[in-house]
Amino acid sequence: MTTFAGDVGDRANDGGASATPIPEAKSRSLRRWNRFLTFAHGAQFLAMIAISSTARVFEPIVPTVKPIIENGQFTGIEPSSVTLFSIPLAYVIASFLLMSAIAHASAGWLVRGRYEAYLARGINPLRWIEYSFSSTVMIIAIAYISYITDLPALVAIAGANVAMILFGWSMEAANEGRLETGQKVDWKHFIFGCIAGIAPWIGIFSIVWAYSAQEGLPADAGIPAFVYVIIASLFVAFNIFAITMILQYRKVGRWSDYLYGEKTYMILSLVAKSLLAWQVWSGTLQP
Repeated sequence: MTTFAGDVGDRANDGGASATPIPEAKSRSLRRWNRFLTFAHGAQFLAMIAISSTARVFEPIVPTVKPIIENGQFTGIEPSSVTLFSIPLAYVIASFLLMSAIAHASAGWLVRGRYEAYLARGINPLRWIEYSFSSTVMIIAIAYISYITDLPALVAIAGANVAMILFGWSMEAANEGRLETGQKVDWKHFIFGCIAGIAPWIGIFSIVWAYSAQEGLPADAGIPAFVYVIIASLFVAFNIFAITMILQYRKVGRWSDYLYGEKTYMILSLVAKSLLAWQVWSGTLQP
């Protein structure tokens, strides 16, 4: 599999090099979209940093044990935990807006030629590279505000999410050229990605359910309503990404044009990141 940093221009003898270049009008449209989204994400990043409270922190814990010493003698162990680091939650939330701004700036300016050459072949490694970082931070943030604070659990959630995203990349790479030649689409990568992607949500839903199911929980100690809204809205948004890929590879309506699907991904990314950022801000990050 070729990385995005590879030189597309040197692929003259490769099957992908024969792809028809993107028409000039669509190229200009993509450029405008990416440059607009650079500023849309970047402006939100700056606003989030400027107006957010830093009182709420992101400080995952690592469960461990410590020895029990009585009268100088070891008598057993007891549960303990260690906080390895602590950073303002606002910085975590703002970071995925910055990641998207950098990715769209790359597509709109820095590596525009390579980006469009890949799109002409029906793949977009830059999208999957960016999502592997930004959506992973998003799912970690959702898990953390849902009371999953153990670092090992957060690492596992991050790993599953990265695997899901990279299966999206491998789905496109494995099926490059198949739609144009009428070959059967290989859906294994998509299915494996869905399996990996559902794991973090099972963890989030289970912890929320377990907390709410506790007997004798005071009414004012329940999970805040905004957390439920965030979980529901982001769960729907994440699944629409998967639906977009299905529409592309089923060649349904306007999604039969890969570039229409690319713009769909752009809009979904902006909406999902904006929803999460400002919902968290309204719930916990207001000064």
